Amino acid sequence: MFGLFKSDPTKKLRKQYDAKLEKAMLAQRRGDIKTYSMLTAEAEELWAEIEKLKASH
Repeated sequence: MFGLFKSDPTKKLRKQYDAKLEKAMLAQRRGDIKTYSMLTAEAEELWAEIEKLKASH
């Protein structure tokens, strides 16, 4: 019954993931490939963490 009020731990990570991808896209448009690749790598790490949390449920 009280599971309804339990927060989803992946929700916060998903927001961070989406924000990193958006920043990476903007960096790519500016031609800053180094920043683009760094932000994409960070986003991939967040995605791996999200997948790990989903698998544990």
